[in-house]
Amino acid sequence: MTLQKTSHNFTKIAFKPLQTNLFNIVLISFFLTIGCGNTYSQDISKKKTSISVKKQANPSNLDTKADSKKILEQTKEIDTVKKIDSIKPKKAFLDGKVKYKAEQYVKIDQKKKLITLYDKAELNYQDVELKSGIIVMDYEKNEVYAGRIKDSTGKYTQYPNFKQGQNEVEPDSIRFNFKTKKALIWNSRTDQGEFKVKAAISKKENDSVYFLRGARFTTSKDVDNPEYYFQTNKVKFIPGKKVITGLTNMVIANVPTPIALPFAYFPMSKETSISGIILPSYNDSNDRGFSLQNGGYYFALNDHYDLTVLGDYYTNGSYGMRFESSYAKRYAFRGNVNVRFENLISSERGYPDYSKQRIYNIQWSHSRDAKANPNSSFSASVNLGSSKYFKQSINQVNIGSNLNNTLSSSVSYSKTFNSVPQVRMSLSATHSQNTQTEMIDMTLPTLQLSVDRIYPFVGKDDIKKGFFKNINLQYNLNGRNSISTTDSLFFKPQMFRDAKVGLQHSIPLSTNFKLFKYFSASTSLNYEEIWYAKTIERNFDTDQSKVVDKVVNGFDAFRTYSFSSSIGTTIYGTFNFGEDKKIKSIRHVMRPSLSYGYTPSFEKYYDTYATDASGNINKQYSRFEGGIFGAPGLNRSNNLGFSLSNTFEAKVTDKDSTKTEPKKIMLLNNLNLSTNYNLDADGVTSLAWSPVRLSGGTQLFQNKMNMNFGATLDPYAIDNSGTRINVYNINNGGSLFRMTSANMTLNYSISSKEGKDKKDKNSQGERNGGREDDLFGINTVDNNYKSQFDEDEDQGEDKISEFFKANLPWDMTFAYSLTYGNNNREKKIIGNSIMISANADLTPKWKAGISTGYDFVQNGVTFTQLRFERDLLSWRMDFNWTPFGDYANWGFFIGIKSGVLSDIKWDKRSRNVGR
Repeated sequence: MTLQKTSHNFTKIAFKPLQTNLFNIVLISFFLTIGCGNTYSQDISKKKTSISVKKQANPSNLDTKADSKKILEQTKEIDTVKKIDSIKPKKAFLDGKVKYKAEQYVKIDQKKKLITLYDKAELNYQDVELKSGIIVMDYEKNEVYAGRIKDSTGKYTQYPNFKQGQNEVEPDSIRFNFKTKKALIWNSRTDQGEFKVKAAISKKENDSVYFLRGARFTTSKDVDNPEYYFQTNKVKFIPGKKVITGLTNMVIANVPTPIALPFAYFPMSKETSISGIILPSYNDSNDRGFSLQNGGYYFALNDHYDLTVLGDYYTNGSYGMRFESSYAKRYAFRGNVNVRFENLISSERGYPDYSKQRIYNIQWSHSRDAKANPNSSFSASVNLGSSKYFKQSINQVNIGSNLNNTLSSSVSYSKTFNSVPQVRMSLSATHSQNTQTEMIDMTLPTLQLSVDRIYPFVGKDDIKKGFFKNINLQYNLNGRNSISTTDSLFFKPQMFRDAKVGLQHSIPLSTNFKLFKYFSASTSLNYEEIWYAKTIERNFDTDQSKVVDKVVNGFDAFRTYSFSSSIGTTIYGTFNFGEDKKIKSIRHVMRPSLSYGYTPSFEKYYDTYATDASGNINKQYSRFEGGIFGAPGLNRSNNLGFSLSNTFEAKVTDKDSTKTEPKKIMLLNNLNLSTNYNLDADGVTSLAWSPVRLSGGTQLFQNKMNMNFGATLDPYAIDNSGTRINVYNINNGGSLFRMTSANMTLNYSISSKEGKDKKDKNSQGERNGGREDDLFGINTVDNNYKSQFDEDEDQGEDKISEFFKANLPWDMTFAYSLTYGNNNREKKIIGNSIMISANADLTPKWKAGISTGYDFVQNGVTFTQLRFERDLLSWRMDFNWTPFGDYANWGFFIGIKSGVLSDIKWDKRSRNVGR
């Protein structure tokens, strides 16, 4: 047999007359296995070769029987040799299958035991995946080499990509041993969590340990040209766990800095979070001295909850502690708890301005997944503590919270019992706190229970239609433990002694029906029973020479009933202007309603008391006064009410000529007026007509502007003292109605990013009791507020060509409020203010914002805040400045974005002079 090379680079085999010997058979089998064709993906694991000879047509010069007999004898001889051979067969070179391919060629050298793959080469063996420009595998030594190649321009391309398990390396070249698992890597690049690591030479000792020389660590996206990195020469690297280095120097913009450490430790856990120390930031204050703030420890307790402990310390003795924890369980619940305490000392002991106080704040937010239990729910939103906390805290800049006067909390649990009829039960605790008056109102708890409606005159399959079949009744229970206290008595014994406890039972009986086809009518009779745990007894105290109320502990109750009825309809009106007009038609919908309510007098629950020492009795009182659900009425109520709601909608020609249907535009979402007439009014102690309340609202500029307005119109005149008299205003020389008050508010939000919702800028500020928008500025809590750049993951390069683009993203929020007062003929504007918040991208990497306003009554600028933020790729820099006012301050921050290196920062803030 001879081999000839053809012009097509294939191996051509020419057969001479068949020589039936073992050498020829093995040689043919070898070339059939590895030499023929363009098969670039093969299995080269060593296998036992089996030989089969297929009978073919006999050549004229070949004795088939003789040759067959000769081959059979040689085969038997081989088998005999194998049986008596005491030499053990050589073990296979490889322990598994090797899959490989390349685009240009695959070269196999059996003599040197080498496989060479060139151009877009790929090799897979065991848990190793290797891609490169060129790959050379020595399957006798179990080693592989991979490197880059040059393209037609002489530039290196197709850098190796080595992946083993979860670890991935992108070097210039690599040498790897499959058995020892050791490797030498040149200019390796790898990602470990938020870190990017590049090393001149890396030695892989085993699956868990690497040694690096000439290494750099950075969180920059471009590891080859980072804006900053940590340079070190000796590194021990344990993938997914940690990096331990020798002398480490910080380099910014390729300039070494004086920041250096004799050794360094970088955690690189694959877990979402790991425990670690939180380094404090330095600050100083004129009245508290030098300080370390926001230092502490983060505990990654497990996958469901964590704990952050932070502290502040001032050299004058002031300190603060904060405990923050987040917890979550998938498909069950999630929430977070913040507990903050501060001991504030101003000035020094012995000075006249010395003061010492303790303030605290507790926040808790909890929500339950509805899928956990559809028949019950639990939620919490708590924000309570010292009324002065957000104004005097030494570690927070909460401008929006400072301007807000109310803190509120709510914790509730509800459950539905699937009985017949269905029963719903809820338990809740509420809290409302005025930070100006320091008054606190709480309910601990409120119990509400209701039984579903029962229709006694409807069978199982009947239809609820008509007066009788729509008659229904239900049972409602409302129980409360109400507490009113002050900040100084919060959670002290006196707070609970003054609690008010009561239960309200109500059984409404009602029905609804159609009247004269176009009217909807309803009638109801309501029975109530109130239970109290204590009442009062009012007498004149001769020792104190005044009337006093004595608390009487013990069960007492009263019962009331009332009747109400209403009738209403809907009237539609359309004004057509013609199909050829721009405004085709206007639709007006009116919903008038007439109601009547009657409640008798419950004089039997009233007693008399002496008003002076002589025993004169001329006053009435109810022992249930001051109760949580009030007292029964002494006077009869016999009122007739009227209300009218209106909506206006227009059909206009659409600007889009391709649309055939007119466009609907809402002119007025609502225009409502309501009033009452007292049928029992005597014209002296009570007047017949109550003031008319007018309110309305609409949306303008493609629903971007919300406008709401309201006015109170009084038909009666007033005397010189401002008291309403039984004389109509029109008969007193005035108009039909006297406008006693009016108000209008405008809210307008606009953004250059049409169709996208405006991002939440101030979620922490809203939680603290402030606003959700940035009209009162952006709240910063330990400088951990959301960056303006976090909304867009891909930021444009800050190039000169992009700097001059006219398309700069921006957003604006506008609010205007106007209030008019005329209760006593003052006829004056008592409130007139405007507030504006605007944010814009000055360049793709610069953002600026401003929140400001003006009060036209006080003639002064309202709260103003200026904001600037710079995206420094791996770093972030921001500056906030409140230039004037009670809360004037400034703050500057620059630091690394990555959470792993968040302690590398400089944070400087001025003291808030308003505290």
